[in-house]
Amino acid sequence: MEIFSPSPPPLRPPPPAFIRPPPPCFDYRSAVLADTQSAVAALHPELMPLVHDGSLVLVPKRRYGPVPDWRRWFVEPEKIWVLGTSHLSEKSADDVAKVVRSVKPDNVVVELCRSRAGIMYASDSERNEDGPLLSSNMFALSGAKFFGAINRSINLGGQSALALRLLLAFFSSKISSGANRPFGDEFRSARKVAEEIGAQIVLGDRPIEITLERAWKSLNFREKFTLITSLFRGITSPSLKTTNNSSAVEENSATSPFELYEKLSKTYPSLLQPLIHERDTYIAWSLKRSKAVKDSKRVVGIIGKGHMNGVVYALMADQGDLRFRDLVGQERSNDWVKNLIIGLIRDTVIGFVLWALYESVMGKL
Repeated sequence: MEIFSPSPPPLRPPPPAFIRPPPPCFDYRSAVLADTQSAVAALHPELMPLVHDGSLVLVPKRRYGPVPDWRRWFVEPEKIWVLGTSHLSEKSADDVAKVVRSVKPDNVVVELCRSRAGIMYASDSERNEDGPLLSSNMFALSGAKFFGAINRSINLGGQSALALRLLLAFFSSKISSGANRPFGDEFRSARKVAEEIGAQIVLGDRPIEITLERAWKSLNFREKFTLITSLFRGITSPSLKTTNNSSAVEENSATSPFELYEKLSKTYPSLLQPLIHERDTYIAWSLKRSKAVKDSKRVVGIIGKGHMNGVVYALMADQGDLRFRDLVGQERSNDWVKNLIIGLIRDTVIGFVLWALYESVMGKL
């Protein structure tokens, strides 16, 4: 079994392109219900319960958006099956195994990037021993050992994104421990069954370092301070129960990364684009337009259920006016004096954040 991880293209300032989120009236289930039901009834009747509860949909090639002129040579997959999962659910892992064995796809696209690929290989002992920074959660520094993961985070997202990722890793670990479930069982199930049937695993999510870097830059100074303060309160509090004055990130109902992102976006609306809409589009492109899926007959996507509406919409509504690199570009400033001052302030704040976080964690041991 191969694992395909596209190398991020050269960075450039993002163009004035517009990511189209689903309109309020769009419902992914009704949009492709007829195609999904007819295909499942004819070929995979054992999967019909997943269709009825909205976890599984089929998007056939004729429903995709147009292939852009600059990529007429590209042959998109004939069928894309999308399975929505819960990252903390044992049932989702069973559903993944059932779907992949039934459909027998050429490629299995997972909602992971290279930095988080280690989640697919984490054993029970590793999840218990690695601690919150390397443990199995969506923000964990895994996949290339600790220092390799640190280096990659800095290279792709910078120090600010690394500090934010460390905070979110601790916070996500606390959520997972509170739910008493390991994170990402469905990804481990996808990897095992893909090996069993000889399918290729495709890492379909945007590098988390770039996502966090773009999210951080979308906030103003006051929002950044409030976010960091809220995350600290969530990490150091004895439980994740809410109070009347708690921020959205401290709510105990945020049991998945998508729910956490969604709550963050309600408190900080500028985060909605980099954390959700851009990633939905990136995942959709990985399903139908990455080199790994070219000429494929069947592709299965394993994504969080909260992304279903956005990903299915992006598959169908994409007009071909954006490219992968449009979602991974970073802004570069030519003002070296300003960059130096900002860098000094940033590094001082990051140093304080990491020191305070270390003291907090060590105090609990």
